Amino acid sequence: MKYLLGIDVGSSSVKASLLDAATGTCAGSAFYPKTEQVIDSPQPGFAEQDPQCWYDCARDAVRDAMREAEAKPEDVKAVGIAYQMHGLVCVDKDQNVLRSSIIWCDSRAVPYGQAAFDALGAETCLGHLMNSPGNFTAAKLAWVKENQPEIYAQIDKIMLPGDWLAMKLTGEACTTASGLSEGMLWDFQDEAPAKFLMDHWGFDADLLAKIVPTFGQQGCLTEEAAKTFGLKAGTPVSYRGGDQPNNALSLNVLNPGEIAATAGTSGVVYGVTAAKKYDPQSRVNTFAHVNHSADDPRLGVLLCINGTGILNAWTKRLIGDISYQEMDDLAESVPVGSDGVTVLPFGNGAERVLGNQNIGAQIAGLDFNRHSRAQICRAVQEGIVFSFMYGMEVMAETGIEIKTIRAGFANMFMSDVFCETLAGVSGATIELYETDGSLGAARGAGFGAGLFQTLKEAFQTLEKKKTILPTVGKYADAYMAWKKHLEQVSN
Repeated sequence: MKYLLGIDVGSSSVKASLLDAATGTCAGSAFYPKTEQVIDSPQPGFAEQDPQCWYDCARDAVRDAMREAEAKPEDVKAVGIAYQMHGLVCVDKDQNVLRSSIIWCDSRAVPYGQAAFDALGAETCLGHLMNSPGNFTAAKLAWVKENQPEIYAQIDKIMLPGDWLAMKLTGEACTTASGLSEGMLWDFQDEAPAKFLMDHWGFDADLLAKIVPTFGQQGCLTEEAAKTFGLKAGTPVSYRGGDQPNNALSLNVLNPGEIAATAGTSGVVYGVTAAKKYDPQSRVNTFAHVNHSADDPRLGVLLCINGTGILNAWTKRLIGDISYQEMDDLAESVPVGSDGVTVLPFGNGAERVLGNQNIGAQIAGLDFNRHSRAQICRAVQEGIVFSFMYGMEVMAETGIEIKTIRAGFANMFMSDVFCETLAGVSGATIELYETDGSLGAARGAGFGAGLFQTLKEAFQTLEKKKTILPTVGKYADAYMAWKKHLEQVSN
C-alpha cells in the first residue's frame, strides 16, 4: 500500500488522515483532543497555546489513523502539514520553545503593526507586503521584543506553528515563502524576506528559518519522531501550508478566479489571483498562495471572520442539551431575517475586516414575548453568513469576482440553512467536496514527494458531494438590515 499522511494543526484540534494514493480515498483519520483545545487568555485580547499540546495531539491522531487504516510504518510514503496561520513560536539554539505560541486570534500586536505602518508609510507597506503589518507574526515578535526582552534575547529562530511541528519531526528548522508572507515577512517586489520591515523593528535576519519550497522534500523523519508517531524513519516531509492556502489546495483552488471557503473556528473566503493587488485598508489580506512563484504569481486574497464556528459552538453550549442538527432544524423553522433578531459574530478578537476593531459579539432585537432559541439559532447562522458577505464586498474591490465557492462538506457547511443563505445573499453557486485540510495536506505531500507528477493528477479523485444554487433576492432585505446595524455599532 502507498499512503500519504496529512496532519492539520488547528486551534481547536489536530487532525491526521491517511490518503490512499491510488484511489484518493481516506483510509483512516482521527483528531485530538476530543473536546476543543484550550486557548489561554491571560489578559483581554491575548490568545496563546502550548506547542507541546499540538505535538501530543498529532502523535495520538497519527497513531489512531494508522490503526484504523491497518497501515504499516513503511506504507506511509510522505507527510504533509497544514497549520493555523499567523502564529508565533520562538525557539532557542537547542530548539526548545521559549514561551507559549501567540496564535492567530491574539490582538495584542495591533498597535505595533499600526505604528510600523504609520512610520514606514502606506505606499511602502502595501506595495511590498500587500498588507499593513497589522496583527501578524512579525508584529507579535515586536511585542515580545519590547515586553519580554529576556525571552527575545534567547531566540534563535522564529516559526509558524507548522514550521515548528515540521522541525519536531525532522530536526530541521525551515519555512516557506508562503509562510513568511502570512507573517508579513515577505517582500513581493523583491520576492525575498522583507528586510525593510525587519530592519524597522531591529530583527536580525538570522531569526528566520531556512526557506524551502512549499512542495518538495523539506526534511525526513528522525528516528525519535518515527518511533513516537509509529512511522518509518527517513519518511519525507514534503509539503506544508497555512490552513487557508491549504484549504484552497484541498479544494483544487489554485488558479485565478477560483474561490475557496471554510467555516471552522473562524471563517474564511479565499480567492486566487495572478495580480499583486491589495485592499488599501487591509480589511482583506493578500498572501503568497502555495503555488506562488516570482515567474508565475499566484496570490490568495483572504477574508477572515474570527467568530464563526466558535460562535455556533458557544450557542450550542448556551442552549444546553441539543445537537447541531437540532440547531439547524430550529433555524429552518424560522423565516429569513430571524423575526428581527440580529447577531454580530465578532466575539473572538480584533477583526481585520472591521479595521482591526474589537467590537465584541452582540445579540440585538430580542423580544422576550416573541423570540425563542429558534430565532437565536437562525440569527447566529445569518450573522455569520452576512459577515462573510460584508467581507466579500471588500474582496470585490480588489478585483475578486465570486461566482462559485468551493468548500469541504464539514463544520458549518454541513448546515442547509448556512449554505442556502450564503448562496442566496452572494448569488454564488456553492460546491461541496468530500475533503478537509488534512487530506489536502496529504495530496500536497504526494505531489511534493513525486508520487503525483502534477497537481492535476493529485486531484483527479476529488469527489464533489453537493451543489447549492442561489435563490437571488430572498436574503437582500435581511442582509441590508444586518449591515446597517453593524455600521451603527462599528462607526
